[in-house]
Amino acid sequence: MASSFWFSSGWLQLCAGLALFLFGMQCLEEGLRQLAGSKLERLLARSTATPFKGLMFGICGTLLLQSSTLVSLLTIAFISTGLIQLAGGIAILFGANLGATSGIWLLALAGQNLSLSPLALPLLVFGVMGGFVGEKSKAAGRIVLGIAFIFLGIDQIKDGFSSFGEGLDMTAYQADGLLGNLLFALVGLLVTVVLQSSHAALMLTLAALAGGQLELGQALAIAIGSNIGSSVTTAFVGSLGGNRSGQRLALAHVLFNVVTCSLAFALLSPLAWLVGYLAALTRLAGNELIQLAMFHSLINAMGVVLFWPLQERLALWLVRWLPEREEPRVLITELAVGTEEPERTRARYLNERALDSVDAAASAVVRELQHLSRLSVEVICHALYLPVDQLTHAHPDEHLLQARPERHHLDAESLYQRHIKGVYGDLLSFMGRLDLPMDEAHQQFWVGCQVAALQLVDAVKDAKHLQKNLGRYLDAEPSAARDAYVDLRRNLLALLHELRELARTELPEELWQSRLAALDEKAAHFDGGFRTRLFAAVRRQELDGFQTSSLMNDLGYASRIFQSLRNVLMLSEGQELFRELRRVGQDEESLIVL
Repeated sequence: MASSFWFSSGWLQLCAGLALFLFGMQCLEEGLRQLAGSKLERLLARSTATPFKGLMFGICGTLLLQSSTLVSLLTIAFISTGLIQLAGGIAILFGANLGATSGIWLLALAGQNLSLSPLALPLLVFGVMGGFVGEKSKAAGRIVLGIAFIFLGIDQIKDGFSSFGEGLDMTAYQADGLLGNLLFALVGLLVTVVLQSSHAALMLTLAALAGGQLELGQALAIAIGSNIGSSVTTAFVGSLGGNRSGQRLALAHVLFNVVTCSLAFALLSPLAWLVGYLAALTRLAGNELIQLAMFHSLINAMGVVLFWPLQERLALWLVRWLPEREEPRVLITELAVGTEEPERTRARYLNERALDSVDAAASAVVRELQHLSRLSVEVICHALYLPVDQLTHAHPDEHLLQARPERHHLDAESLYQRHIKGVYGDLLSFMGRLDLPMDEAHQQFWVGCQVAALQLVDAVKDAKHLQKNLGRYLDAEPSAARDAYVDLRRNLLALLHELRELARTELPEELWQSRLAALDEKAAHFDGGFRTRLFAAVRRQELDGFQTSSLMNDLGYASRIFQSLRNVLMLSEGQELFRELRRVGQDEESLIVL
């Protein structure tokens, strides 16, 4: 590309204008995101209460951001993290497609002869000045700079087409036949996918149309292709995410655009006649730019009219086509897969697009902490040489408690490396990449999440140490030391069971706190009694000093496992934002889940 700039100044000017336009859109997006902060999520929650509100949110969001693709991707992030429901997301998508026509009208009304550079120059000055005052002013300045660069980009593209277009005449390729229409629709699709912006693709089309390098029929076919191309990015991001809700919304966007554009393609001639008739009524028959904008609005409005009565039915169809993956009772399944080395477990819910929103990122982190919690508790059970389902029993199987470890038991160190470390690393990386302004509640929440993740990992590390002596003594002949380790294992299992039940119980705050205090007292009572019994056994010469030191150390590991999980439970119940995010996502589970 660099060498091609030497041979054509018009091509260089065209590419530079396109770069300015895309950079302006990026500045506009970043400025609006920084200025809105967490208000965007609150507005989103209020704006999806009814389908009409969702439609208006999609229209207004696309008007501000000038990118229907971006609004669609943000909506996928919101729905993947549970901030909005599928029906609300579908209405937003309808609105985003209607809002996408606003930028085309602006460009068409500006015309080929109107220069926007005089408007852009003072905006550049004020935008840069805004960056020296404060954070809010800097964000507002970023928005002003974005608008200025968009204006400059539009003028550069128009000038670039005027000079470069002398050797580029697409009018020779008539679009009268089906093959010609398909060709130009494919051109629109490819340009939109490459530029990641239907606005940019249609702006190029308007410039080519105004410069005479395209005929109106060809431009209409390109507009149809660009609409389909805008859903390709959405489909790609939705398919990459592991969340079914995001995949359903991505599929809804693809269905809307493909069905709408297929219908528009089949009715291209009647629609072109209708656009010409409407333009004649408004005395704009000679303005092909306005006719292209009118056609783009018409096909999107036609799609909304077609799909609007089918919203609820479409949501049901999407759930049927993409059902939720059945959640396994146990996540760690090495015993089921035999000796084959399983892949390292990674984060499930940390969608990259969630980083565009504080609440979307926070909701994703809560769900991933629940995932890490399940894995951690399962590793602890394996470290105790007990089946995971024993946590669900109020009275554990005494035969299992007394049993020796199986010959092919799972090593806690290997489980930590395989299932905990990757998820924990993904969590820290995700939280570290969030670069958005946060209020005090979100800052405290973020610190709480980091502490909760660390506590879960610490509990697993303590379980790794506990497993070493526990396995050795459980595999030995009956003795006082073995009985003590069975007692230690029984108590830790009972505490974990009660923590799990407390996490799943809906109680008034005061009663919940009293239950937790009783559990703390029970744990402390066992610790004191266990030490007393150990020294009594030493006096009876049933235990030697080596055995006693091992038991005392392992009592400390067991106590810290309980305390770490208890702290995670307190963090999840003690912060209002934790509870609010679970409630918004219709997930009533605490961080201690199984």
